[in-house]
Amino acid sequence: MTRRILIVDDDPTIRMSLGEALVDSGAEVEVADDGATALPLLERFGPDLVLCDVRMPEIGGLPLLQLIRDRRPDVDVILMTAYDDMGTIASAMRGGAVEFLVKPIGLKQLLDVTARVFEDRRYRSRAQRGERGGDPLVAAELVGRDPRMIDIYKVVGQAAATNATVLIRGESGTGKELIARAIHAHGASSAEPFIPVNCAALPTPLLESELFGHVRGAFTGAHESRRGRFALAGRGTIFLDEIGDTTLELQTKLLRVVQDREYQPVGSERTERTTARVIAATHQDLESMIEERRFREDLYYRLRVVEIEIPPLRDRVSDIPALAAHLTKRAAASVGAAVPVLSDAALARIMEHNWPGNVRELENCLTRAVVIASGSVIRPEHLAFGATRKKTPDPLSSLDDVERDQVVRVLAATDNHKGRAADILGVSRPRLRRLIEKYGLE
Repeated sequence: MTRRILIVDDDPTIRMSLGEALVDSGAEVEVADDGATALPLLERFGPDLVLCDVRMPEIGGLPLLQLIRDRRPDVDVILMTAYDDMGTIASAMRGGAVEFLVKPIGLKQLLDVTARVFEDRRYRSRAQRGERGGDPLVAAELVGRDPRMIDIYKVVGQAAATNATVLIRGESGTGKELIARAIHAHGASSAEPFIPVNCAALPTPLLESELFGHVRGAFTGAHESRRGRFALAGRGTIFLDEIGDTTLELQTKLLRVVQDREYQPVGSERTERTTARVIAATHQDLESMIEERRFREDLYYRLRVVEIEIPPLRDRVSDIPALAAHLTKRAAASVGAAVPVLSDAALARIMEHNWPGNVRELENCLTRAVVIASGSVIRPEHLAFGATRKKTPDPLSSLDDVERDQVVRVLAATDNHKGRAADILGVSRPRLRRLIEKYGLE
């Protein structure tokens, strides 16, 4: 892949040393001595990445960053400075810089950072490019450069290359279905159907019929035979959303489908086969449900061949400005309005909110703002927020402290032996793993 890098710095020694190192690494490099000289190169040279000093005559690094974001939002920007004050760094990252380097910059550090930026670009492109099979892939939930989202983009690409079963976890509104659609759309069977099923929306008898189909006379009201979602999926993907809300009885039948690729329509003795990929999702703690005998452990392991955990929006705050801009544009298109600009004050309010409803809540908030904003600017008074998560400890927080202390003590006493620790604590190994992750004891 061609890597085009533009270096913008008023120090000729820095331009030369950084340029030579990047050329030796295989990149195409152009240089400019200030922001004004750099602007024409955005179109003429077409860089993928701009390395830019903060303090320069005429157009400095921060104004240039904003101009690049406006003219070429696809270009990544790394800012450089000899002054590592927090205000400048915060402004740079809020303005959309992907990295901030403090001079003097080691050549190994430079090459490591630029290599990571180009790797991230490759995975973002794989997870976000274009449209395929009619499904929109550039979706709000897939916007972001948080390291955890970059890791998810990587797994999306890896999972799409196989037909492996995938389990997607995350709070409501984080975009689990969008991740499932991205996996399907980048796979070999992208031209086949993507069939979503909300397992929490129907009682078990109706859900079983919805999934597996039924024959005429199978139950009252079954006046004719009907194909189920597995049959309709063909060689495509069936997405089982909220799999944690299914009954043990249905889980047994799903296990047969996932394990043996077989099922029986309701009321039929005939066995059908399926070649559809299964992707499941849940917001529930399946490990706790297994301990409480509300979820089959064998089904859990069959589903969890590839696991993706989507972080809540409050844990990737740095992605909010890009998400807000994207969602504002999408909301304007959906209601047939001109695209308004988010004022700094409105963005500040958005950044302060903790978004318990995640990206879905942010989208609803911005859609309302687009509708009611009288001008071309969204201001704080146009924003309406739902309930916020309590920031003060709840009554169970002390119990969490006790639980964490127990886990720490037992792990220390067993020299970090997970099997013995699980036995002593009286929990399963999957449950212990979740506790270790929950309390940051990795």
